[in-house]
Amino acid sequence: MADFENRYSDNVSGAFYVDDQCIDCDLCRETAPDNFTRNDDGGHSFVFKQPETDDERALCEEAMEGCPVEAIGNDGQ
Repeated sequence: MADFENRYSDNVSGAFYVDDQCIDCDLCRETAPDNFTRNDDGGHSFVFKQPETDDERALCEEAMEGCPVEAIGNDGQ
């Protein structure tokens, strides 16, 4: 399970975030490209835009559920 205390500082404020367990597998970026992107220097994903629609929220949830290392969290803000 993702740990809010270990989230990357790249993440924008809001409910969804990626923590330091990310293995840069690309699943979240493929699933929700409008919300997740890659930090090329650090080799990890992060949330660059919080979901604004029900569809975006559903895709972020799908990415979170599919993350192989559970690096995506939702603190429910």
